[in-house]
Amino acid sequence: MTHDIFCRHAKALLAFCDYPAVHYKVKFSLLGTPYEDPELSLLRKDFLKSDIVEEMYQTQEENGGWGRLQSKDYSVKSRIPTSGVGIERCLYIGLTLEDRDILFMAREYLQELLLGTSLEKPWEKNERALPWHRATVCNLMEAISPGSSLCDETWHQWRYIAGRAYEDGEYSYERDRAAQHEVFLTREDRLVPMQSELLLKRREAIDASLEDAMLRHLGGHASRNGHFWDKTPDRLPENFVYNKTRRWFKTFRYINQFRGSGLYLADAVEWLLENACEDGLWDWGPQIKDPWGYFGYFSCNRHYSHNRVVDCTMEVLDFLRQYMENNGVE
Repeated sequence: MTHDIFCRHAKALLAFCDYPAVHYKVKFSLLGTPYEDPELSLLRKDFLKSDIVEEMYQTQEENGGWGRLQSKDYSVKSRIPTSGVGIERCLYIGLTLEDRDILFMAREYLQELLLGTSLEKPWEKNERALPWHRATVCNLMEAISPGSSLCDETWHQWRYIAGRAYEDGEYSYERDRAAQHEVFLTREDRLVPMQSELLLKRREAIDASLEDAMLRHLGGHASRNGHFWDKTPDRLPENFVYNKTRRWFKTFRYINQFRGSGLYLADAVEWLLENACEDGLWDWGPQIKDPWGYFGYFSCNRHYSHNRVVDCTMEVLDFLRQYMENNGVE
């Protein structure tokens, strides 16, 4: 994997699709064109008028969300089944706080959840629900507006828990449980999952040794056993076109949050590069199944192979961009 190889695939997508939102995502989020770049600023005007941005605007509720933050009903067929999905989609397609007022309103929605002034409450009733819910909200808040003071306490709580759990460089369930009981006043043996994604939102404030310990424990477990899916990076199929290929990316992204992720993902990256089509793009194939029932982030509908190729290539490139950043690829 090299930066030149990545750029070649990104330019192939630009040549394949003339949709302004795709061009904007590739140039801004993948190729790193500065926000103030004149050419990008001109392209942004078309991006902000595109149908996928307009869809986010028109479906956003008055409180800034898109329904509940999370939901137990994974059979929901809506394009935007929860507020969490809506916010993630806004960030994925390249929206920022400066673009229209969509993420500004979403931030207001999250702030109300953190301040306790929202009418929405966590749907779980066990004692682990509150800290888990708050960490989820803070993770989205930090993605929109890094360094939010409303997330300071939550971040420091999880920094303390992680420091205890990985005290000697190896994970200890007993130390993790003791720290969570101390911080959250819980009593259950079942723990709130380690909030590594939230911790890494402020990566500069944690020791590299802690991140490495989390990679080897959490990333290693995901590599061997999957992350909410039993197919894993060390047991990939021979062919890329397979009806559940997209589900691997949840595991890929989970491991790829850590610096040094190549320890577990190098073979997966090689597999992806080997399975690019002749035109330099990737295609899920006609049997693709979406993980939770909604469309890809850039699809207008699920009926055209053009959309399938764009969504697939964009997801692969987004993963590879993060991989290069976290593994020092030049």
